[in-house]
Amino acid sequence: MSIIYKFLFPAKPDGTAMSLLIVALRILFGILLMSHGVQKWANYDVMSGSFPDPLGIGSQLSLILAIFGEMICSIAFIFGFLYRLAMLPMIFTMCIAFFVVHGSDPFAVKELAFIYLAVFVLLYIAGPGKFSLDHFIAQAIASRKK
Repeated sequence: MSIIYKFLFPAKPDGTAMSLLIVALRILFGILLMSHGVQKWANYDVMSGSFPDPLGIGSQLSLILAIFGEMICSIAFIFGFLYRLAMLPMIFTMCIAFFVVHGSDPFAVKELAFIYLAVFVLLYIAGPGKFSLDHFIAQAIASRKK
């Protein structure tokens, strides 16, 4: 069986091929989402007064939470550090964007939030894979117990 076939159709969900796919998706979607957070952070002064406040906590705090979910959590997501915990704000942010902020907009407007949401939910279920800080930390802890 060729290496390309094994990569495209992994037999084990926790195998090396699947872990490589997961790390590639973590890097790709983490950087993509992080770019939105960086943009918000760079324009914080302009956006803080007019940022949507769907939770009723104020525009400034809503913007801070969006930056946290899109930038800080994306970094942890890319490295696979506190993977599922980091993904919760990312998923929550995309739920708010898709269902609340753009809820009445046409699908074409909220499509990007939906794509992020779908990918993040699937990656949450899949786990961080073997090439993540969480996996390396778990291995180190397990080897100390022996």
